[in-house]
Amino acid sequence: MPNSEIARNMFLFGNRPATETADVAIEVHLVDRARAGEREAFDELYRMFAPMVHGIVLARVPVDDVQDIVQEVFLVAYNKLDTLREKNAVGAWLVRIARNQTAEFYRQSRVTEELPDELTSRNNPEAEAREILAAIRSMPEAYRETLVLRLVEGMTGNEISERTGLKPESVRVNLHRGMDLLRQALGVGGRK
Repeated sequence: MPNSEIARNMFLFGNRPATETADVAIEVHLVDRARAGEREAFDELYRMFAPMVHGIVLARVPVDDVQDIVQEVFLVAYNKLDTLREKNAVGAWLVRIARNQTAEFYRQSRVTEELPDELTSRNNPEAEAREILAAIRSMPEAYRETLVLRLVEGMTGNEISERTGLKPESVRVNLHRGMDLLRQALGVGGRK
Protein backbone atom coordinates (compact mmCIF):
# COMPACT_ATOMS: atom_id res chain seq x y z
CA MET A 1 0.00 0.00 0.00
CA PRO A 2 1.51 3.38 -0.96
CA ASN A 3 2.48 5.66 1.93
CA SER A 4 0.01 8.34 0.82
CA GLU A 5 -2.86 5.83 1.07
CA ILE A 6 -1.72 4.72 4.53
CA ALA A 7 -1.52 8.35 5.62
CA ARG A 8 -5.01 9.02 4.24
CA ASN A 9 -6.38 5.99 6.09
CA MET A 10 -4.66 7.07 9.31
CA PHE A 11 -6.28 10.50 8.91
CA LEU A 12 -9.71 8.97 8.27
CA PHE A 13 -9.48 6.45 11.11
CA GLY A 14 -7.34 8.49 13.49
CA ASN A 15 -9.32 7.87 16.68
CA ARG A 16 -9.15 4.10 16.44
CA PRO A 17 -6.64 1.90 18.23
CA ALA A 18 -3.57 1.02 16.15
CA THR A 19 -4.59 -2.60 15.48
CA GLU A 20 -8.12 -1.60 14.49
CA THR A 21 -6.76 1.14 12.23
CA ALA A 22 -4.44 -1.36 10.57
CA ASP A 23 -7.30 -3.84 10.09
CA VAL A 24 -9.50 -1.17 8.52
CA ALA A 25 -6.64 -0.06 6.25
CA ILE A 26 -6.19 -3.67 5.15
CA GLU A 27 -9.93 -3.99 4.45
CA VAL A 28 -9.93 -0.76 2.42
CA HIS A 29 -6.93 -1.99 0.45
CA LEU A 30 -8.61 -5.37 -0.18
CA VAL A 31 -11.80 -3.66 -1.37
CA ASP A 32 -9.80 -1.52 -3.80
CA ARG A 33 -8.00 -4.58 -5.14
CA ALA A 34 -11.22 -6.61 -5.40
CA ARG A 35 -12.91 -3.77 -7.28
CA ALA A 36 -9.97 -3.80 -9.65
CA GLY A 37 -10.76 -7.44 -10.40
CA GLU A 38 -8.30 -9.27 -8.14
CA ARG A 39 -10.09 -12.47 -7.14
CA GLU A 40 -7.53 -13.17 -4.38
CA ALA A 41 -8.46 -9.92 -2.65
CA PHE A 42 -12.14 -10.87 -2.53
CA ASP A 43 -11.17 -14.34 -1.32
CA GLU A 44 -9.32 -12.70 1.57
CA LEU A 45 -12.36 -10.56 2.40
CA TYR A 46 -14.39 -13.78 2.42
CA ARG A 47 -11.97 -15.42 4.85
CA MET A 48 -12.07 -12.35 7.11
CA PHE A 49 -15.84 -12.00 7.24
CA ALA A 50 -17.28 -15.50 6.62
CA PRO A 51 -17.47 -16.41 10.35
CA MET A 52 -19.39 -13.22 11.10
CA VAL A 53 -21.80 -13.71 8.19
CA HIS A 54 -22.26 -17.36 9.17
CA GLY A 55 -23.18 -16.30 12.70
CA ILE A 56 -25.65 -13.66 11.51
CA VAL A 57 -27.37 -16.19 9.24
CA LEU A 58 -27.28 -19.01 11.78
CA ALA A 59 -29.09 -16.77 14.26
CA ARG A 60 -32.02 -16.61 11.85
CA VAL A 61 -32.49 -19.65 9.62
CA PRO A 62 -32.57 -23.45 9.92
CA VAL A 63 -29.12 -24.99 10.18
CA ASP A 64 -29.49 -26.92 6.93
CA ASP A 65 -29.93 -23.69 4.95
CA VAL A 66 -27.18 -21.60 6.54
CA GLN A 67 -24.29 -22.44 4.22
CA ASP A 68 -26.34 -21.78 1.07
CA ILE A 69 -27.37 -18.37 2.37
CA VAL A 70 -23.80 -17.51 3.42
CA GLN A 71 -22.66 -18.29 -0.12
CA GLU A 72 -25.51 -16.17 -1.49
CA VAL A 73 -24.46 -13.25 0.75
CA PHE A 74 -20.95 -13.30 -0.66
CA LEU A 75 -22.20 -13.73 -4.22
CA VAL A 76 -24.37 -10.62 -3.77
CA ALA A 77 -21.42 -8.78 -2.19
CA TYR A 78 -19.11 -9.77 -5.05
CA ASN A 79 -21.60 -8.62 -7.67
CA LYS A 80 -22.38 -5.36 -5.86
CA LEU A 81 -18.94 -4.47 -4.54
CA ASP A 82 -19.03 -1.27 -6.59
CA THR A 83 -22.07 -0.11 -4.55
CA LEU A 84 -20.12 -0.16 -1.27
CA ARG A 85 -19.93 3.53 -0.39
CA GLU A 86 -17.65 3.35 2.66
CA LYS A 87 -14.79 0.96 2.02
CA ASN A 88 -13.93 1.10 5.72
CA ALA A 89 -17.35 -0.38 6.64
CA VAL A 90 -17.23 -3.74 4.84
CA GLY A 91 -18.40 -5.63 7.93
CA ALA A 92 -21.49 -3.51 8.49
CA TRP A 93 -22.29 -3.70 4.75
CA LEU A 94 -22.04 -7.51 4.84
CA VAL A 95 -24.25 -7.61 7.96
CA ARG A 96 -26.95 -5.70 6.04
CA ILE A 97 -26.66 -8.07 3.07
CA ALA A 98 -26.85 -11.10 5.38
CA ARG A 99 -29.95 -9.76 7.11
CA ASN A 100 -31.56 -8.99 3.75
CA GLN A 101 -30.75 -12.47 2.42
CA THR A 102 -32.27 -14.15 5.47
CA ALA A 103 -35.39 -12.02 5.09
CA GLU A 104 -35.52 -13.04 1.42
CA PHE A 105 -35.15 -16.68 2.47
CA TYR A 106 -38.30 -16.41 4.57
CA ARG A 107 -40.19 -14.55 1.85
CA GLN A 108 -39.49 -17.44 -0.52
CA SER A 109 -39.33 -20.29 1.99
CA ARG A 110 -41.39 -23.37 1.88
CA VAL A 111 -43.26 -24.60 4.92
CA THR A 112 -41.22 -27.02 7.02
CA GLU A 113 -42.08 -28.99 10.09
CA GLU A 114 -39.84 -29.26 13.14
CA LEU A 115 -39.18 -32.56 14.89
CA PRO A 116 -41.46 -33.19 17.86
CA ASP A 117 -39.90 -32.53 21.28
CA GLU A 118 -40.27 -36.18 22.32
CA LEU A 119 -37.79 -37.20 19.61
CA THR A 120 -35.05 -35.04 21.11
CA SER A 121 -33.22 -36.00 24.26
CA ARG A 122 -30.89 -34.33 26.75
CA ASN A 123 -28.25 -37.02 26.13
CA ASN A 124 -27.99 -36.12 22.48
CA PRO A 125 -25.43 -33.33 21.87
CA GLU A 126 -27.01 -32.40 18.54
CA ALA A 127 -30.44 -32.13 20.19
CA GLU A 128 -28.92 -29.96 22.93
CA ALA A 129 -27.30 -27.72 20.34
CA ARG A 130 -30.63 -27.36 18.51
CA GLU A 131 -32.37 -26.54 21.82
CA ILE A 132 -29.80 -23.87 22.62
CA LEU A 133 -30.00 -22.43 19.10
CA ALA A 134 -33.81 -22.38 19.32
CA ALA A 135 -33.57 -20.53 22.64
CA ILE A 136 -31.16 -18.00 21.12
CA ARG A 137 -33.40 -17.51 18.08
CA SER A 138 -36.33 -16.65 20.34
CA MET A 139 -34.43 -13.64 21.72
CA PRO A 140 -34.37 -10.06 20.44
CA GLU A 141 -32.14 -9.63 17.40
CA ALA A 142 -29.32 -7.75 19.16
CA TYR A 143 -28.81 -10.56 21.66
CA ARG A 144 -29.33 -13.28 19.07
CA GLU A 145 -26.59 -12.05 16.76
CA THR A 146 -23.99 -11.30 19.41
CA LEU A 147 -24.57 -14.63 21.17
CA VAL A 148 -24.22 -16.66 17.98
CA LEU A 149 -21.12 -14.73 16.94
CA ARG A 150 -19.60 -15.33 20.39
CA LEU A 151 -20.77 -18.86 21.23
CA VAL A 152 -20.89 -20.49 17.79
CA GLU A 153 -18.36 -18.53 15.75
CA GLY A 154 -15.97 -18.00 18.67
CA MET A 155 -15.50 -14.29 18.01
CA THR A 156 -14.34 -12.09 20.88
CA GLY A 157 -16.33 -9.06 21.94
CA ASN A 158 -13.78 -6.80 20.24
CA GLU A 159 -13.96 -8.81 17.02
CA ILE A 160 -17.75 -8.60 17.03
CA SER A 161 -17.52 -4.85 17.53
CA GLU A 162 -14.92 -4.33 14.80
CA ARG A 163 -16.64 -6.54 12.23
CA THR A 164 -20.26 -5.45 12.76
CA GLY A 165 -19.69 -1.77 13.52
CA LEU A 166 -21.38 -2.05 16.94
CA LYS A 167 -19.85 -0.10 19.81
CA PRO A 168 -17.82 -2.28 22.21
CA GLU A 169 -20.07 -1.22 25.09
CA SER A 170 -23.16 -2.37 23.17
CA VAL A 171 -21.56 -5.74 22.44
CA ARG A 172 -20.70 -6.23 26.13
CA VAL A 173 -24.23 -5.34 27.24
CA ASN A 174 -25.83 -7.52 24.55
CA LEU A 175 -23.65 -10.49 25.50
CA HIS A 176 -24.30 -10.06 29.22
CA ARG A 177 -28.07 -9.66 28.89
CA GLY A 178 -28.25 -12.33 26.21
CA MET A 179 -26.43 -14.86 28.38
CA ASP A 180 -28.81 -14.11 31.26
CA LEU A 181 -31.80 -14.68 28.96
CA LEU A 182 -30.24 -17.86 27.58
CA ARG A 183 -29.66 -19.25 31.07
CA GLN A 184 -33.28 -18.48 31.95
CA ALA A 185 -34.60 -20.07 28.76
CA LEU A 186 -32.57 -23.22 29.38
CA GLY A 187 -33.34 -23.31 33.10
CA VAL A 188 -29.67 -23.31 34.13
CA GLY A 189 -29.48 -20.21 36.30
CA GLY A 190 -29.68 -16.54 35.53
CA ARG A 191 -32.18 -14.13 36.99
CA LYS A 192 -35.72 -15.23 37.70
